[in-house]
Amino acid sequence: MSIQGHLDFEGMKLVSEAVAQTLKAMVKFAAPGMSTKELDELGGKMLASFGAKSAPKETYRFPGYTCISIRNQFCHGIPTSHTILQEGDLVNIDVSAELNGYWADNGASFVLGEDIHGHQPLVEASKEILKAAIDQIQHGVKISDVGHIMETEANKRGYKVIRNLAGHGVGRSLHEAPREILNYRDRYNRRRFKRNSVVAIETFISTHSELAITESDGWTMVGNKGGFMTQHEHTLMVTDDKPHIFTMDNGIWD
Repeated sequence: MSIQGHLDFEGMKLVSEAVAQTLKAMVKFAAPGMSTKELDELGGKMLASFGAKSAPKETYRFPGYTCISIRNQFCHGIPTSHTILQEGDLVNIDVSAELNGYWADNGASFVLGEDIHGHQPLVEASKEILKAAIDQIQHGVKISDVGHIMETEANKRGYKVIRNLAGHGVGRSLHEAPREILNYRDRYNRRRFKRNSVVAIETFISTHSELAITESDGWTMVGNKGGFMTQHEHTLMVTDDKPHIFTMDNGIWD
């Protein structure tokens, strides 16, 4: 969407606060021995406390309020009572919601407890790459140039990017134009970021794979060549200078 005035800005601010605070609380609440279902229920209650509705439930009838992916799962993991968090797990939580006709999206990957499996460098790379990409976004910048920054920075650190997952426009629905804000340069994509447009920018940084494939449950995605992936995401508004990050309070860069 494009922000047309004060009402749009306030609408995006409110829904973004809901998803950002929910994500931050879920990351803090997560603990070894807890089921992903229990963690998801906290997310659902928090969204409801803001008057917000789970976007994946509303849009896709997803079987959870939030997507919680652990270990080798890349994204869209289904929260269940039998999926138990363990010390050192790589965890990704993606929270998106609708409130008063406005939609926002954010996500974070983190290591649960002690980093006994050595995932923290991958987490830090994803955070840094998201910041590097967002710092370059403003009116008139080519979308593909930002993707090039993401891939270049990932490769510098010895990582890959997932080529079939992407950021997207957001605001009046969960996924809207501009679609396919990729983590690499698509030389055929000549689109540019536009002033006042709202987009969800997200990283997909991987140790081994370049594609994500869907498992038999129809939702959960893993790597085509295995390994692990981290994702961090902010919803923001494009300006003539630095973007306005609506979901800054989610704590990704704290």
